[in-house]
Amino acid sequence: MPLVSMTEMLNKALEGKYAVGQYNINNLEWTHAILEAAEEEKSPVILGVSEGAARYMGGFNTVVHMVKGLMQDLKVTVPVAIHLDHGSSVEKCKEAIDAGFTSVMIDDSHSPIDTNIETTKQVVEYAHAKGVSVEAEVGMVGGQEDDVVGEVMYAKLDDCVRIVNETGIDTLAPALGSVHGPYKGEPNLGFKEMEEIRNAVKLPLVLHGGTGIPTHDIQKAISLGTSKINVNTENQISFSKVVREVLAAKPEAYDPRTYLKPGREAIKQTVIGKIREFGSNNKA
Repeated sequence: MPLVSMTEMLNKALEGKYAVGQYNINNLEWTHAILEAAEEEKSPVILGVSEGAARYMGGFNTVVHMVKGLMQDLKVTVPVAIHLDHGSSVEKCKEAIDAGFTSVMIDDSHSPIDTNIETTKQVVEYAHAKGVSVEAEVGMVGGQEDDVVGEVMYAKLDDCVRIVNETGIDTLAPALGSVHGPYKGEPNLGFKEMEEIRNAVKLPLVLHGGTGIPTHDIQKAISLGTSKINVNTENQISFSKVVREVLAAKPEAYDPRTYLKPGREAIKQTVIGKIREFGSNNKA
């Protein structure tokens, strides 16, 4: 199965009232676990790659070749997209596309809406010519993820309508109270605003900061048009917990496979749980 863009999988999710997970990858173990989980659950899947994670893994080209190699060796048959998460500039988005990414997010949400629209337009023009899907953000998601730090700032309805109509993006991430990283207290999502935006733009919506949001809130968000949910922190926590347990039980262990394999399995089980929670199982 060749890599695909997000467009078809998210439009199907919107129509079918489920969500496709974006699970961020950090290395081979992460990618292996997520692909295995998606294949076993027969779920479409989005592999999110932040600019920081891409640098850590060696670069965009390394990431694409690693994913393609794993897909071939694991005999993956489900739809898989490689998505640049929080692309910081037009140039970075183009670099990822040229390396073989099938989807990109241009995040100019910190700029005034006119600038955000102009930047996004440039990315859409380049991406769509190559069959690559584009996500944009309006408002500010709180917390910190890699190079991205932000205070919560709700998306404005008029700005959401403008960026969709003026750029031709494929999916929209309106910031509505979610945060990157662990939540301090209960998440407080703006469902009223989510519904207004969904009714106005008619596009699949994206929820960033999916870790720690209760299932009933996830289900409500999906019912209001959220078709892509990003998960990163939960996998990091699952992996780290198991690795610590293995090394505590076997302090003399030095073969990395001793602790990386159980860590990989922990990620896989976490992703399987998310796939079922989001309802994307058996939707490939």
